[in-house]
Amino acid sequence: MVTMPPEWAPQDWLWIGFPHDAEEWPEVLSRAQEQMAAFANAVAETGQEVRLLVRDAANEARARSLVSGAVKLERREYGDVWLRDTGPLVRNDGTAVRCQFNGWGNKYLMRGDQTIGAELARDAGLPMVESDWILEGGAIDGDGTGLVVTTEQCLLNRNRNPDLSRQEIEARLARDLGFDRVLWLGAGLLNDHTDGHVDNLARFVGPNRLAVPRATGGDDPNAAIYADAKVRAEAFGVEVAEIPSPGLITRGDFVEPASYANFAITSNLVVVPTFSSPHDDEGVAAIAALFPDRATIGLPADAVLAGGGGFHCASQQMPSAGWRP
Repeated sequence: MVTMPPEWAPQDWLWIGFPHDAEEWPEVLSRAQEQMAAFANAVAETGQEVRLLVRDAANEARARSLVSGAVKLERREYGDVWLRDTGPLVRNDGTAVRCQFNGWGNKYLMRGDQTIGAELARDAGLPMVESDWILEGGAIDGDGTGLVVTTEQCLLNRNRNPDLSRQEIEARLARDLGFDRVLWLGAGLLNDHTDGHVDNLARFVGPNRLAVPRATGGDDPNAAIYADAKVRAEAFGVEVAEIPSPGLITRGDFVEPASYANFAITSNLVVVPTFSSPHDDEGVAAIAALFPDRATIGLPADAVLAGGGGFHCASQQMPSAGWRP
């Protein structure tokens, strides 16, 4: 069965993007760099190879001042750091799929983002399959058995594939990535500029087992979204493991799409973003209980989030060869 390995399958290395654009991280670029470097260091300290992408000489020097010698730096041309969306999607047959990319619905178009996926695949020695439709990696999450979860808000959005029906999108998920069953959730988090990427809402943590946040506090801005996701998943026959929400997280008057669900699963470690929320410890502990086979840590990610994403968004794993469902 040709499909995408689940994120908990063995990995050869992890690509991570290093923040470089002051316009994307106004007033917090330095802290965003520090937080991303801490993520890279934590993974590298477990013995897994980390390839941190840097944009230019100045950013390479800045990154080297923040990371240990165990982290490999690669100078590349990329715009946004969100390699989950622009990097290659690697299948278990050793091929990489690169779908079309239009800057999250033509909202954020930056030089390098349409080419970085093919470049990484080529340099990794992966045969490349170019597909004919728009898809970002953060819009889907698979459990390794052919089951994938996504949101209607993103994949059915008219700013991505206006000429494709739900059934045609399902057919392409099967054709290109081996997903023969699709769990459709509704909307993603409030103010998520990706139009509701599922990796901020619901994540598979085992075959047919999905982690979904639950609301914390009466002012949780995503309470109805979490409840709807749980109902849909259970109606589909998927086991739901609830994890806490960070609750209401704001930056000035802006409600941030903060979520512990944007955790990154690596070979030996799960890294959970934290936001100085009173629920941080509870959130990290709940996710740790889902991964008894590896360590789990929480790392500050509020500055990274100010640029529009989290640790999962900024990384893409290279699965080890030979994994089979």
